[in-house]
Amino acid sequence: MNSTPESVDSGTDASDASTTVVPDERLLAAHDLALAALHEITPAPTVGAPAGYTAEPDGVVSLRFANTMEGYPGWFWTVSLALVEDAEPTVLEAELLPGDGALLAPEWVPWAVRLAEYQAAQAALAAERGVVDGDGADGPDGDDDLDDDLDDIEDIDDLDAADFDDDGSPILHAGDLDGVDIDVLDEQDDDEDDEDSDDDEDSDEDDD
Repeated sequence: MNSTPESVDSGTDASDASTTVVPDERLLAAHDLALAALHEITPAPTVGAPAGYTAEPDGVVSLRFANTMEGYPGWFWTVSLALVEDAEPTVLEAELLPGDGALLAPEWVPWAVRLAEYQAAQAALAAERGVVDGDGADGPDGDDDLDDDLDDIEDIDDLDAADFDDDGSPILHAGDLDGVDIDVLDEQDDDEDDEDSDDDEDSDEDDD
């Protein structure tokens, strides 16, 4: 714990800014009270070691504790304490506050640098996967099987659904919606139109 105030916001003119605020020792020693207040709003494992304090001119002392939660680097659990009419220390506020620089954006990295790092990471991942695949059952033998399958297909232009339905999966085409083959819907519409046309012809004959 610091023996001197880490920061003082006096709220006075510049001429009085050098005034030293002396915190009450009872407030500085009230760590147990501060921790008890924090444990009411956050799990104990999220509160780290003491990280100093801030003394205000009105006598309020804010004890700070390290924050162990991910996603909040540079933030501190802060408990503001005060003495009211010479009574025991009392808690005014308990909250998570950012420290100096915690709200600053990280250093800007040019897009070209980020892209190069991404491509390097992807290349390393691909190389790692290549090594793993080479050690498995899908190695050279798997490639030979694939070549044999391709040799069985004489002309890629002659491919149809029968060449791909070995697993029984439905063949979808461009424009299919939610697994519904729009070609089938078109055929159904055509059939209905033909039936309507036949009905109209029958009706005309009856009228004659």
